[in-house]
Formats: sequence, structure tokens, C-alpha cells
Amino acid sequence: MTAAFALATALLWGFADFGGGLLTRRIPALTVVVVSQCLAVVVLGTVVVATTAWTEAGPELWFAVAAGVVGPAAMLAFYKALALGPMGVVSPLGSLGVVVPVTVGLLLGDRPGLFQVGGIAAAVVGIVLAGGPELRGAPVQRQAVLLTLFAAFGFGAVMALIAEASTTLTGLFLALFVQRVTNVAVGGGALYLSVRRGGRALPAEGFGVIRGALPALAFVGLADVAANGTYALAAQRGPVLVAAVLASLYPVVTALAAFGVLRERLRAVQAAGAGLALVGTVLIAGG
Repeated sequence: MTAAFALATALLWGFADFGGGLLTRRIPALTVVVVSQCLAVVVLGTVVVATTAWTEAGPELWFAVAAGVVGPAAMLAFYKALALGPMGVVSPLGSLGVVVPVTVGLLLGDRPGLFQVGGIAAAVVGIVLAGGPELRGAPVQRQAVLLTLFAAFGFGAVMALIAEASTTLTGLFLALFVQRVTNVAVGGGALYLSVRRGGRALPAEGFGVIRGALPALAFVGLADVAANGTYALAAQRGPVLVAAVLASLYPVVTALAAFGVLRERLRAVQAAGAGLALVGTVLIAGG
């Protein structure tokens, strides 16, 4: 079940990132984040009320609050790094966030077998290669590297924090709701400051674009929520190390979705990375 939930996480995050990437071509990135999370809050709030999940409120919800603060901060840093570029360096470095939950798993006593160790190594290298790293070309700004590493740490920290935010299914609903409310508060504050500094909250064509994109925005927000939920379930049911590595295959899913839907050509290094990640997945699941 750990492998199944973790792979479901990779699929959900991968498609959410793909959808979010498409939306940011027409709508400001911060607006995409805030609106999609607001829609997720509405759905999760309904679930919390329907399941009386609020009765399970406890100190562990502070992990959800922390995840809600760290997540938007990491995303903003990642967007800033992408703007500084080049994307072929920033994207693969952003995948290194898997190191955080893997380290947590080792500290908690996870001891993978020989095949799983090989699978983990293959999967991590495959994840980085699937991002299409640029090994030659213009020098990379130091600020872009630092921002990307901060974002990677943040992404990994969110995975580790949300896994500790609940011990039951209904408690998980509440934790995800608290995380999303915090996301909206932090993201909304960042959007407000951006507008005050001259940034745009609406696309050039006006609010009609956002209204027309509401189904897609809802999908992005809910897929991200579901991914956090399936990852928490994966981490609770099996080795955190295995769950973290398999869940972190989402960049491979995003790259394959771009290839299948947008007909974007996969570079040789990306195809090799996807294949290596697949081999690693088989070794981890079989071990």
C-alpha cells in the first residue's frame, strides 16, 4: 500500500504541476496559487464539517500550519528562481527536495534492503535527469541557485511535516484544511504585496479569463490536496524513505504529460531520466 499511495502522489503532483504550468501562461502565477487553494479550502471545509473532523484538533495541527507557511514560501522562491533561469538548471535542482524526507526516514530507523537502496539511487538520479539539466551554456546566477535550493528544502519539508500532522483519516482531512487555509493566508499576503509593488493580480484580458479557468484551477488545487493526503497515508503505512522517493517521481510525470499533451519533445537526457526512474521504481517496489 505504501508504494501504491506514493505513486498516486507522484501522479497527482505531476498532473497538478502540469496544469498549473499551463494556467500560469495566461494568469499570474500567484493568482493561480491563491485561487486554486481557495477552491480547495471550500471543498475541504465541506468535508471537515461533514465528517466532524474538527473534533480531532490537537497539537499536531501545528505541523499542518508549518507546512502551510513553508509551501507557499518555497513555491515563490521556485518561481523567482525560474525567472532568473536557466530552467534547465533550476528545475532539476528543485527535485532535490526529496533529500529532506529521505533523511527523516533514515533518522526514524528506516533500513532499506539492497535492491531498494539501488532503486532509490536510480530513482533520485532519474528524477534529476528528467528535469533536463543543462550542463553547458551561460553561467547560472548565484541567487538562482540559492533560491532553488531553498525551494527544494521547502518542498521536502512540506512532505515531512504533512506526514506528521495527523494519525487518522478524519484527522488528515482537518490537517489538510488547516494547511490550505494557511496557504491562502500566506499566498494572499504575497499577492497583496505584489500588487502594491506594481504587479498584476489579473491577466491582461480581465477577470473573465479566471472565471473561464475555474474548473482547471479547481483541478490543480484539489489534485495538490489529494497528493498531500496520499503521501501522508503512504508515509504512515510504510517506510518514509520509500514513500518519499516514489512520491518525488512527479517531475517525470509532468515531463511525460508535456510530451503526451503538448507534444513537447523530450531531450535525450530526459528520456534517459524517465527510464532510470522507472527502473528505480520497480526495484523499490520489488524490494
